[in-house]
Amino acid sequence: QVQVVESGGGLVQPGGSLRLSCAASGSIFRVKDMGWYRQVPGKERELVAAIDAGGKTNYTDSVKGRFTISRDDAKNTVFLQMNNLKPEDTAVYYCNAQVVLRYSGFNLVEWGQGTQVTVSS
Repeated sequence: QVQVVESGGGLVQPGGSLRLSCAASGSIFRVKDMGWYRQVPGKERELVAAIDAGGKTNYTDSVKGRFTISRDDAKNTVFLQMNNLKPEDTAVYYCNAQVVLRYSGFNLVEWGQGTQVTVSS
């Protein structure tokens, strides 16, 4: 019914930049909160940044001043601009979208499949 697909990951040198994109599609009436999480092997998935339907943003302390989350509601898409990347940013990045389904009005939380970000020289 609903798909969430991330793109934009890859290998970058320390100090470099990447822009992640995440699009939600399907039987969607509207998208509420959207967020980016990341996970490394052996650790729990952590919130990186989130943005609500009104555009209010929230960041984990380690990325403040370096990462920027934004959204395009016309395309049900959320972006994560990552600047001054550090090796400790290496992880699989997952997108999360809270959607209201068309017709039923049910609320649903969907996750993307993840995209690898590797910061290394």
